[in-house]
Amino acid sequence: MINLIKKGSKKIGIDGAIAYTILSRFIQAGGGLITLLFVAKCLSKVEQGYYYTFGSILAIQIFFELGLSSIITQFVAHETANITWHNTTSFTGSVESSSRMSSLLRFTLKWFAVIAVLLLIGLLIAGYAFFGKFGEDDNLVNWKIPWFILAINTSMSLMLSPILAFLEGLGRIREVAKIRLVQQTIQLFLILLFFSLGFKLFASPLAAILSFGIVPFWILMGDKKKLLIFIWYKIDVFTVNYREEIFPYQWKIAISWISGYFIFQLFNPVLFATEGAVVAGQMGMTLTVLNSIFALAFSWISTKVPVFSGLIAQKEYEKLDSLFNKTLIQSAFLNFFVLTFFFGVVFVLRHFEIKIEGKNFADRLLDFLPMFFMMIPILLNHIVGSWATYLRCHKKEPMLLQSVVMGILCSISTVTLGHYFGVIGITTGYMSLTIIGFVWTYFIFKNKKKEWHNE
Repeated sequence: MINLIKKGSKKIGIDGAIAYTILSRFIQAGGGLITLLFVAKCLSKVEQGYYYTFGSILAIQIFFELGLSSIITQFVAHETANITWHNTTSFTGSVESSSRMSSLLRFTLKWFAVIAVLLLIGLLIAGYAFFGKFGEDDNLVNWKIPWFILAINTSMSLMLSPILAFLEGLGRIREVAKIRLVQQTIQLFLILLFFSLGFKLFASPLAAILSFGIVPFWILMGDKKKLLIFIWYKIDVFTVNYREEIFPYQWKIAISWISGYFIFQLFNPVLFATEGAVVAGQMGMTLTVLNSIFALAFSWISTKVPVFSGLIAQKEYEKLDSLFNKTLIQSAFLNFFVLTFFFGVVFVLRHFEIKIEGKNFADRLLDFLPMFFMMIPILLNHIVGSWATYLRCHKKEPMLLQSVVMGILCSISTVTLGHYFGVIGITTGYMSLTIIGFVWTYFIFKNKKKEWHNE
């Protein structure tokens, strides 16, 4: 039976790293569904608006992280292709590659320590300014202390991100996915416990801050610490030059990521400011489900980044394309299937007026039409994200112009159509622009792939 499961898993592209990542996504999706029920049960509609808008404001960490974590994974994966492992804590091989990895580790740890502090300051200012202005009439909502805790936790998590990215680049994807699974499971348990105890908006911040310590404990108590120390002292004359190697690549990815913020994260703040916390809460709950579906399916792609990067470094383009195409088909099908299932569940809940814990859960989500308009981009963005990941594994960023243009257009669309037409205007504009971006990205992918592989 076990062998049959292994064969079946291999056939659909599930390896150890994907398995743990999928389990994490299932917990995120299943736990997210349970959390949605607790949110609907334990929070008022106004508090639900705060709960989900918190996440959109926290996403300004993109302006501080600037895509460096993904770059670390790719750079380390390229250098790892030139070393030979002896055990889990040491290796031999190219002196140049070893030294470059050491210099990259030293640089990123210092870099992230600084920006984590700046992020904390930025989050506190942004959060208190936004909710203080647009939520001034919600006197019964206790949001200030929860926001403070979330800001601290987000900043500390950012400080750990380069270490996890470094370990993934070293091929420790399975282990990183496993510890994230453990952390996520414990955090889910805590948030449900705190909701049950009536902690309301304090539930998520307390769960996050208490489960945070799992990752640093895992790093310090296992062989990861020895490995990182081993790499730290591998420094030689060969270094990674930030200005010449990372920055020319990072600034393009940073602009793409910042553009992504204006594309994906403006919905809740705009609705919160224009239509109030209730509608923002409906959008937030709908996006939570859809983003969980996206994350689950995209794990097929994201866990393959070091493999893609290694094949590119060795110029094994036929193997690269074979693996990528197979992975894309598998993940896109999963995305479509789960989206369809979700839409069907909501239809049944509304058609038969099914109540959960005495409350109509479906009313906490967007209406069918705007929900459908948000589902189409989830599938298209899965394919767009896969193409972009493939191209970025070449340590190049060809999506800059597309990202900037789409970010500007989506920002204008969200703010303008949201002001005049509300949620239906926002979702219609977003879906239309996503279709345009999908076609544009296809031609970028097709042309750049041909150009780079024929060089």
